[in-house]
Amino acid sequence: MAGILAWFWNERFWLPHNVTWADLQSTEEAAFPQAEDLYLAFPLAFCIFMIRLLFERFIAKPCALGLKVQASGPQKAQPNAILEKVFTAITKHPDEKRLEGLSKQLDWDVRSIQRWFRQRRNQEKPSTLRKFCESMWRFTFYLYIFTYGVRFLKKTPWLWNTRQCWSGYPYQPLMPDLHYYYMVELSFYWSLMFSQFIDVKRKDFGIMFTHHVIGVTLITFSYVTNLTRVGTLIFCLHDVADVVLEAAKMANYCKCQKLSDLLFLTFAVVFIVSRLGIYPLWILNTTLFELYEALGNFPAFWVFNVLLMGLQILHCLWSYLIIKTAYKAIVKGKAGKWNPLHVAKDARSDVESSSDEEETVPRSKAPHSTVTTNGTSGANGTNGYLTGATSSEEH
Repeated sequence: MAGILAWFWNERFWLPHNVTWADLQSTEEAAFPQAEDLYLAFPLAFCIFMIRLLFERFIAKPCALGLKVQASGPQKAQPNAILEKVFTAITKHPDEKRLEGLSKQLDWDVRSIQRWFRQRRNQEKPSTLRKFCESMWRFTFYLYIFTYGVRFLKKTPWLWNTRQCWSGYPYQPLMPDLHYYYMVELSFYWSLMFSQFIDVKRKDFGIMFTHHVIGVTLITFSYVTNLTRVGTLIFCLHDVADVVLEAAKMANYCKCQKLSDLLFLTFAVVFIVSRLGIYPLWILNTTLFELYEALGNFPAFWVFNVLLMGLQILHCLWSYLIIKTAYKAIVKGKAGKWNPLHVAKDARSDVESSSDEEETVPRSKAPHSTVTTNGTSGANGTNGYLTGATSSEEH
């Protein structure tokens, strides 16, 4: 194992020329980042997860109930062993041929079977109360860590001059505030890596998982190689949009439509400006060009920048989804009330017609097409969060 670690942490790969791991050893005069410090992130991630559970139970839930957030989940489908077996073992979306077969087997009309499958799919979806509690936790954390980051960075020279990120490298002592900032962010990312498997499921699960993997990798390697100054800039830049998004979602769950719309538009502007404007012009510029000028070329230089450009690709994808959602919201706004957090519905979404709509539709032996709540279709989601409150992937 020692040989594998020595091979993996080859200083000629991770460090610039004329820099060795010995240069990054802590002394009595100055402390530097050590790889062993990263083990602290695992118990901290567990603590953050436990704090989240307590926060959602004793703070977020009472707030939600006080704001009249809907606590009950979707209507449950009536028990039926045959349909339940088809749902769990074969398909959750039976085609026309299977619907006709089940209709004859059960002596039900097709519309009733469609309704059962719709209710059964919706039955697995989280309640609005649960989604509000999750958003309130994220809003609280992002607001706290963003505020902390701003207070820390405004005292640093590299906020105003990114060349200071590389000035004096590798002899950049690890300040206690910077160490705390890094450990909390890394621990939170680790907690997200595991909690997303039990959180509200989203259609962009794969994208978000990739985002978390890239994030943890960048935080880990930048800490070990003492490239932490630029890391703090990336933290702060990414957290600002998430604060506004979670606030917009909470307003939406509380049915504060105008506030939700305003916050969504604010989020869209902040996200696009920060991720498509400031990030490439400020962050990528210093990691691609100023870092090269200051420290020269070394293999890890390309590893970091490939990962950072991978983040930029995700930013472009999410920005496209935001713009698409906003465009649909504006177009629908011409015909009446619109909701930018819900306007983008997947035509194959599990959330379909409401119970009121179902009662007004006459029963028939002929199969009917699935109807969405607002009769629209499209793709939704951005940054792992921006989706309809009734959508299957909703945050």
